[in-house]
This record gives sequence, C-alpha cells and structure tokens, in this order.
Amino acid sequence: MVKITFPDNQVREYQEGITGIDIAKSLSNSLAKEVVAVTVNGEIWDSTRVINTDASIKLHKFDDKEGKHAFWHSSAHLMAEALELLYPGIRFGIGPAIENGFYYDVDPGDGVVITEGDLPKIEQKMKELVAQKSQYLREDISKAEVLDYFKKKGEVYKVELISELEDGTITLYKQGNFTDLCRGPHLPDTGHIKAIKLLSIAGAYWRGDEKRKQLTRIYGITFPKQAMLDEYLELLEQAKARDHRKIGKELELFMFSAKVGQGLPLWLPKGTALRERLQDFLKKVQKRYGYDLVMTPHIGHKDLYVTSGHYEKYGKDSFQPIKTPQEGEEFMLKPMNCPHHCEMYKGKPRSYKDLPVRFAEFGTVYRYEQSGELHGLTRVRGFTQDDAHIFCRPDQLKDEFKKVIDIILYIFKTLDFPDFTTQVSLRDKVNREKYIGTDENWEKAERAIIEAADEKGLKTIVEYGEAAFYGPKLDFMVKDAIGRSWQLGTIQVDYNLPERFELEYTGSDDLKHRPVMIHRAPFGSMERFVAVLIEHTAGKFPLWLTPDQAIILPISEKYHEYAEKVLKFLNNYDIRTLIDTRAEKIGKKIRDAELKRIPYLVIVGEKEAGDGTISVRKQGVGDQGTMKAEEFIQIVNKEVQDQTAELQ
Repeated sequence: MVKITFPDNQVREYQEGITGIDIAKSLSNSLAKEVVAVTVNGEIWDSTRVINTDASIKLHKFDDKEGKHAFWHSSAHLMAEALELLYPGIRFGIGPAIENGFYYDVDPGDGVVITEGDLPKIEQKMKELVAQKSQYLREDISKAEVLDYFKKKGEVYKVELISELEDGTITLYKQGNFTDLCRGPHLPDTGHIKAIKLLSIAGAYWRGDEKRKQLTRIYGITFPKQAMLDEYLELLEQAKARDHRKIGKELELFMFSAKVGQGLPLWLPKGTALRERLQDFLKKVQKRYGYDLVMTPHIGHKDLYVTSGHYEKYGKDSFQPIKTPQEGEEFMLKPMNCPHHCEMYKGKPRSYKDLPVRFAEFGTVYRYEQSGELHGLTRVRGFTQDDAHIFCRPDQLKDEFKKVIDIILYIFKTLDFPDFTTQVSLRDKVNREKYIGTDENWEKAERAIIEAADEKGLKTIVEYGEAAFYGPKLDFMVKDAIGRSWQLGTIQVDYNLPERFELEYTGSDDLKHRPVMIHRAPFGSMERFVAVLIEHTAGKFPLWLTPDQAIILPISEKYHEYAEKVLKFLNNYDIRTLIDTRAEKIGKKIRDAELKRIPYLVIVGEKEAGDGTISVRKQGVGDQGTMKAEEFIQIVNKEVQDQTAELQ
C-alpha cells in the first residue's frame, strides 16, 4: 500500500501502482471525467502514470494552470499528427503549450507552403483523430534509441534537440500513428478535446536564430467544451477592438520605426503626456511614503553585472557588451537598475538610524528579446521600470513590505483595477541551481512575504519555481475589463544582492550588519502598464489622465473666433482642450471626436456665441446641456478631484 496525501493534508491509502485518474475515481466519477493531469511530489504527471511510493498529490482540471498546460500540450501533438497525415515528409521543431493555446513550428518541406487557407482542413483532420480517442502513451527511452528513430525519419530538428539531452532523461509520447519527443504530461486520450480552432500562421526562425531557417508556426487553441471555445472567440473579437497597438496608433500615443530598431518604442507627444502624468502620479504617492528619486546611467561596467549575478543569469538575453578603446574594458546597456542602486547605497557609511533608505527611479533598461517575441508595448527591448529599492534592517522588513502593498493597492484603486489576485512566487522545491544565496536567507525572505501578505488580508496562491534568481516575490495578477489576466506590480525580498555587493550599516551594537533589500515596481514597466491600461479602458482613460480632456467644435467658420476665445479660457484653467476648425459638418466632427475618445465635446454656434455659453456633450453619456465656461471648468475639476481625491 502507498499513502497519498491530498492538498488539505488528508491521507488515504491505496494499492501500489494506483494512478491519478484512479484516485479521482475513488473520490467521484464526475471528478475523474474532468481530471487532465496530476501533481505528484511537486512534479506534473500524466493522470494515467502509476504511483508506486508514498506521495503528495494534487488533481488538476482544465481550469487549473497545470491542467490547461497538459490539455494544450496534448493538442499540439494532435495537430502535429494531423499535419503529418496531410503533409508527408513534414519535419517538426517544437510544439509547446503557451498562455492561451499552443503552437507548433514545422518545416513543410521544399516547395510546400502552409497558408491560413489550409487551417480548416487541418482542423477537420484533427477532429477525425479526436474521434479515434487514441491514448497518449509515455515511454522512457535511451538516447541512442531515440536518436536512431528520429534520424531514420529525417527529423533534423528533433535530432539537434536530442543531441543536447542527457541519457536517462528522455521520454517519448505516442498517440495513434504519431510519436514525439516530449517530457509531458498529456491527457489520457485525444477524446478529451471537444472543440478546436486553429488561429493563425506566422514565421519563426529555428531556435529564435535569425541566421537559421525560418519555420512555419501554426497557432491554435482547444477546449473540453464547445461553449468555452465560443466564449473565447468572442473574447478575441473584443480584444482585437481593444488592441493597444491599434488604439495607440489611432490616438497618436506611440510608434515604432524599423530604422530606430525593433522593440524600441517612440513616444509621441500625446503618449508622452499620458506617461508623464502616470509618473507624476506615482511620484506623489512615493513622496508620501518617503522615497528619494535618483537617476542612473543607461550603461554600466560589465563587472557591475558580474557582481550582481545578472550577467551569468541573463547575459545571453542582454545586448552584448560594448567594447571601448581601452583594452579589456567592456560596458553593457543596463538590464536592471538594482546593481546601480546598490552602489549608490554603498557610496557612504550608513547607520541603523539611517535605515530604511528608499531609492526610486524611472530607469530605462534593455533586454535583447527575440524578434518573434516582440509585441507592441507589452514585449519590447527597451523599457522604463517604475523601479525602487528599499534597504532596511531585518526588523523593518515586514512593515516596509506591507507599505509597498499599500502603494500597489492604491494604484489599482485609482486606476480602476478592482479584480486581482496575488501570487507568492517561491523557489523550485527540487531544482535549486538557478538561485543564489543560502537556504537560511531564502527561508527568512519567503516567510516575510507570506506573513506580510496574510496580515494585509490578501488572498494568495503559492507558485513554486517562479521566484527571481535572487529572491522570492509577491506578484499581482490583475484582470482587465474583459476578464484577461495580466501580471502588474511585483515586490521582491532579497538577502543576496546585499551580500554580493557587501552592503553594510552600523548597528546599535557598533557592529557591521547586512541590510535587507526590497525590489518593487508597482506598474512593472511604463510601456507594459500603458498597454494594459489602453486595453482595459479601450482608450477611454480617466479624465485626470487622458491626453485631451475636451475638444471645441464650432458649428461653422463664423464661430471660430468665439471658439478660440473659449479655448484660451479653458486652457488658462488647465483644462486640456483642442479645437476642430475643419470645414466639416458638426455631425462628422462629433463622430470623429468620439472616435478619438475625447471625454467632453464643447459645441459652439450662434446661440452659444450670443449668450456667452457652451453646449456640452460627454463621451458615452450624451448632452449635458448649455452652461457657462466657468461652470464647465467646475464640472471637470470636480471629476478629476473625485478620481484622485487622496492625492489632493
């Protein structure tokens, strides 16, 4: 018999050789139908894999992150089987599950092109294979055997991947007549896949290397119910309408230039104004909490990042070192602000009475993201973090951490992100090689985060293996207006960089002590936050933030002079106002202004010019009546004050 421990710490005994799906059946037949994967002692397994020792387990449905991963990974294999039947001689690269669905990179062969028009027939073939309910079968195999198998098939991409693997760690998965190199886990059989949609096709260089062959990447998504697919496709349509790239262009917020470089955004005047207001907003909040603003260079000596560990961990993802005329001297575009802040802290002696020290910076950093992964403002190569680093005594750690939580919660409230969850991101339970520092320091840091989140009443989920390499963190996962989840805001506890930089303060005992470091970025990055804000609001920003608060629409040219007078008056009272002097009918002017998402439309004609008044329309609401400009100013100012009451 083996003892199985469930997430609620209940323990049951089962016969050795039991599977996750059998355990689910012992609890409920309806549960067993929904289970798609199982976590065994912290490792994700097939639900059909046998358990021969005492184990802690967690059963996963499609709703779980782990369940979706198994479901969509299995679907990638199903699509590959369909492709192999439709395109004999096709060769396969990689086919992972992604955040929403899956993809497979394939080489159709010389002269063969797979287009968007081919997707329906591939979908149909996948549905035929689903009907066969083929089992996903796992097999451990030696490196020699698997190399021989894929060499005979001419699978050059698989052979390259296998050559880098260690013998004794390789598994294959088979379903129907298709066999693939894979760690798993997978569904019990293809019959679980009830709804299929192939979404798009793109080019993707093999292993992200632009010097290598460009493969065909086919994206798709699947669900256990047709209604779930229908709902997702409706969400996709809403997402297209809210796409920050589309709205950003319409509102003239930002642009990209191939000559400037991929992934390097150019902020246009309106976008810059929006971004500056966000930064000013956060500066006011930070001032209340005792932060000091600092500035650091865009580059740093390579040795700085060697000391911090960033070069070892992220060197391959960074822009390569910049060589100077001095032999052996190398600089790097900074990938992180924290090493610079460590050096600033170290710049003078510190006493226990000086702590906490809080450095804040809107610091631009650079990461060399692969071109295929770049996406508008959400994935760029140069971005500005709303970064801060708090250096504190161990006895101050929890209170400082809770104050950062307060800042993030206030930001979410002000910018109308009411729906969020928090994730405590800890070290991997098994693989500790990717982290730096002692177990003792990690345990103290993890405990501080868990206790602080609990004391603030946050509902948290715990994810192992998601910590930064230097410390655990608390991540805030925000749902936008159409239910999509975004990671915004992070707080990290770090005992390790103070060790690596030999940071000190003199304690009340006159001895030297190490401070603890808190990394925090409430927005995450200005670029990504603006992208999320655009999609959350569909470009209809809160009045205090929007680039243009009002636009004056004269009914005809003869009222331009009066419109200019109103414009000057409103601008004198800091109401951000435009004027539309085009020779267009008022109906078109109103429609165009609404498409630009300008909150207030101020219409002036014969009556208004004669009375010294204005007629006001509000975006999404309609006519607000005729009033004096002074009254309109009061309305705008009150709305702004209501939105930012705690900042006044």
